[in-house]
Amino acid sequence: MLDKTKSATATIVQRCEDLFTDLNFETARAWKTAKPGRKVIGFMPYYVPREIIHAAGALPLGILGGGDQLEVIHGDAYYQSYICRIPRSTIELGVSGRLDFVDGMLFPSICDVIRNLSGMWKLMFPNKGSRYVDLPQNFEDDVGGEFYKSELNEIREWLAQLTGKPVTDEAIRASIVLFNENRRLVREAYALRAKEPWNIPSSELYLLLRAGLVLPVEDHNQLMRDYLTSVREQQRPMKDNCRVVLSGVFCEQPPLNLIKSIELSGCYIVDDDFILVTRWEKSEVSTDGDPIANLAHSYLHDSMSTSAKYEPDGPNKGMYLVDSVREHRAEGVIFAMPSFCDPALLERPMLQSVLKTHGVPQIAFKYAENSGQMQPIREQAGTFADSIKLWSGA
Repeated sequence: MLDKTKSATATIVQRCEDLFTDLNFETARAWKTAKPGRKVIGFMPYYVPREIIHAAGALPLGILGGGDQLEVIHGDAYYQSYICRIPRSTIELGVSGRLDFVDGMLFPSICDVIRNLSGMWKLMFPNKGSRYVDLPQNFEDDVGGEFYKSELNEIREWLAQLTGKPVTDEAIRASIVLFNENRRLVREAYALRAKEPWNIPSSELYLLLRAGLVLPVEDHNQLMRDYLTSVREQQRPMKDNCRVVLSGVFCEQPPLNLIKSIELSGCYIVDDDFILVTRWEKSEVSTDGDPIANLAHSYLHDSMSTSAKYEPDGPNKGMYLVDSVREHRAEGVIFAMPSFCDPALLERPMLQSVLKTHGVPQIAFKYAENSGQMQPIREQAGTFADSIKLWSGA
């Protein structure tokens, strides 16, 4: 039975890794060609309302750059070298024809780089739909809430024009149900990893989340159920690793080997900010009444905290990270920031100050999505883990 369980888990993880390494997006292409008239809407990292895309009958497709598998040649001609790599590799995906089947792109307001990328995309691919998603920075219902409802309705109309059919309230409610289930399954996996991090390696969980960006939500829900069933039926060896929270990886995603290197260094990652779109709302979005108002309310009042989300200065500034350390019984925080990531790097000193005030050990390093040499990171994380073990035993 144990061997069969291991085999089932390995099969699921291998499928996810195949999806992760497929820069031609063959699964999404196959979904589109399976039925005439289907549309694929790409979106950049952080957060977009995937429920509305799904309700329009389209496939939400996460575009997270080219990772460490793509050599950027043409993309470097469009952007300066002192910004993060994700816009250059995304342009490379576009000009190399890897995204020629995508009908439209959504660019969330995470930073100036993504804002500029939305304009560049319009210039380079004028025959493709493109829209900048302006997310609220005011979290009062009568200000930010009204603004965001207007933005969601504009996205709804934009999608209706692309697909040629209206996006109904009923369809949005049905999509919310599916994504509520998806977020519930992701939260379940996160809770199980925090409880037994040796049974759910973060490298596997990361691949599962990445799979959710290229698969229809119905398929990803089943994949998550199958994975959770298989890991509950097995018991991997537990190690005397240090429990850490990983912070700063919310936009340009880390190479898979970076996550593996942190784990090999003697750390269990028990919380992180990978691919926040998969669990942006922390609980269920209501399906009663106006679905647009419900999505806006959840964004304002029930969403994850991150460096790219505005939070005013005050006594609670950065406390979400301290709370995560306490909730997940972490022993320290690792700040892994993409090079030139303004939101992450500007916020880091403030977060470090909060952690220092509360006596939480932390360490920081930078990476790029194409980072190849992981030994220094492994050594740095390993030294951090050893130091924590020494301090805790003092």
